[in-house]
Amino acid sequence: MNDKKSIQHLFQSFEGMQVLIIGDVMIDYYLWGKSERMSPEAPVPIVELDRKESRPGGAANVAMNIKNLGAIPIICSAIGDDPKGALLLKLLHEHGISNTNIINIPGRITTVKSRIFGSNKQMLRIDEEDTSMLNVAESKLLQTQIHDLLDNQEVHAVVFEDYDKGVINPGLIRKVVERCRNAKIPVVVDPKKRNFLEYKDVSLFKPNLRELRDGLLCKSDLNNKENLEKAVFALQDKIHAEIVLTTLSDRGIHYSHKDRKGNRSSGLIPAAAKSIADVSGAGDTVVSIAALCLAANVPVETLAQICNIGGGLVCEQTGVVPVDKEKLMMIVNG
Repeated sequence: MNDKKSIQHLFQSFEGMQVLIIGDVMIDYYLWGKSERMSPEAPVPIVELDRKESRPGGAANVAMNIKNLGAIPIICSAIGDDPKGALLLKLLHEHGISNTNIINIPGRITTVKSRIFGSNKQMLRIDEEDTSMLNVAESKLLQTQIHDLLDNQEVHAVVFEDYDKGVINPGLIRKVVERCRNAKIPVVVDPKKRNFLEYKDVSLFKPNLRELRDGLLCKSDLNNKENLEKAVFALQDKIHAEIVLTTLSDRGIHYSHKDRKGNRSSGLIPAAAKSIADVSGAGDTVVSIAALCLAANVPVETLAQICNIGGGLVCEQTGVVPVDKEKLMMIVNG
């Protein structure tokens, strides 16, 4: 898919696709200011506050990416019945993203990641969160909503956006993956440690290098290409994933595809970013692009190349931001 007409047709095909996003939503809260002096009270910098900003984060940032790419995101998640939860619902509404499938849980707090930037450099991050698993009744309510959506909506892809905040559990994973396999709906996973090896038989599994190392308890140097491929292949065989897409920060992205006959193809694509300002949110962008490309039946190497470019674009900006579709198209077109 090298010609401009094919690329344009691909991006046009995203229009109207519906992507079901299951996972942990949160608020990314930013405090921006200047930092030019040290505190006399302690050996820490002083940030002179200029502005504050709240953005949808986690699985909600995946929804932002999906929407920016022209498709329709449907989020299934859980938040606290608190002011921060109400703010998150308001933010999603303001961005034109439905919040009707996000359940409110009394007594639970909504996850907020607060980042303090001084002179465009991140100085500190503060996390407010409840990482306990949803109880049986709460999880059942979420599963019912997911099954109703799969039964009554045309879903072109499903994304598990797992931040280990308690929304996703092994039972939920198994039931959703089974239903999607029967319905031939691609399932894309952005994993964390808790459920890492529970995502069996998925279409695409996207760890970063640290998650791959921690998930496999790997002690070898994964900066070495041979060791990296051994680890990726071992993971792929263990969870029976069709595609494993490993993001490597400033080294780019590695892909491994294993078809039903057991034939495997793999490759390492160098980083596309001109300069890396902030890697936060790059994984959200990669899984969003991957889900839409899978739904559009894009070849794996091409999918990996587009994901690599998209992830690089958001790394060039400070803070968690969704991908710009027009910029992405322009670079993919060459």
